[in-house]
Amino acid sequence: MTQTYQITLLPGDGIGPEIIDVTVKVLKEVGKQCNLTFNFSKALMGGAAIDETGEPLPQQTLETCRNSDAVLLAAIGGYQWDHLPRKQRPETGLLGLRAGLELFANLRPAKIFPQLVDASTLKREIVEGVDIMVVRELTGGVYFGQPKGIFATETGEQRGVNTMAYTDREIDRIAKVAFEIAQKRNKQLCSVDKANVLEVSQLWRDRVTALCSSYPEIELSHLYVDNAAMQLVRAPKQFDTIVTGNLFGDILSDAAAMLTGSIGMLPSASMGDGKPALFEPVHGSAPDIAGEDKANPLAQVLSAAMMLRYGLDEPTAAEKIEQAVFQVLDQGYRTGDIMSEGMTLLGCQQMGDALIEAL
Repeated sequence: MTQTYQITLLPGDGIGPEIIDVTVKVLKEVGKQCNLTFNFSKALMGGAAIDETGEPLPQQTLETCRNSDAVLLAAIGGYQWDHLPRKQRPETGLLGLRAGLELFANLRPAKIFPQLVDASTLKREIVEGVDIMVVRELTGGVYFGQPKGIFATETGEQRGVNTMAYTDREIDRIAKVAFEIAQKRNKQLCSVDKANVLEVSQLWRDRVTALCSSYPEIELSHLYVDNAAMQLVRAPKQFDTIVTGNLFGDILSDAAAMLTGSIGMLPSASMGDGKPALFEPVHGSAPDIAGEDKANPLAQVLSAAMMLRYGLDEPTAAEKIEQAVFQVLDQGYRTGDIMSEGMTLLGCQQMGDALIEAL
């Protein structure tokens, strides 16, 4: 029996439309093999939406996303919109989309493909085999806590204030996501905090520890964030799944990404509680190569694999896509951003064709 899914596509700006087109072809092919039907709806987002409607996230786009099973975003932004007031910039639309879909969990994998291990700035023996998932809380913590601002004191000095705050509900829901992600991986979860000096982190540690009893198969460990940062560089293969707050996750996920050597290979997901999830590559819109068929579509394609695995619970289809990416890399096919001596240079569409052939 065929399973049907409604997928909203947000091609966005720059190279976005190119890499989305490749990804749609890949999804259609894997759908044929796994008895899956995808009904795609394109919607405006980012700079393209500004040019068409005057705002980065039209209400119609948000409603289309809410009524879908998953949302696949390519990339937004570009130099031509940098002069706009902050509330009208493409990036503000992304924040609005996350808020509108109530997406509180950001999933950032850092997996190094063996064919690309020498692209990392760290030694081969350190990064070879790295496969980490960072689960970052996305809507709380110091970025959203109140009060915040810059205030004048009684002595005439200015004082900047940001408040790091989490409720037990916010911690429990992100920890639940992390435990369930760890169950789908190697059943190891490391919770990162700063409980030795921050009360909010002590609450974080207490709640994550309490929730562990509901997941007896998971091996839970704790690290202070400074030690975790050091360990990511010293011995990253000790990590499987990491869960942490907004500020720490922002920093650690970027550090983990650089272990792989190429941001052009990294997907991500933002998920809520029963809401349609958002899947997108980590990289930007690369306006300097837009329309030149030079873009690397693999991070977008791997974002679709994440959509299948974590958003739609279709692990077999996800595995097929991941294996296709592995195969084209093994055959020596490369786009310009990951090109090395002796490899075969392909354009964006050619890489898509190679993926279809691998599938």
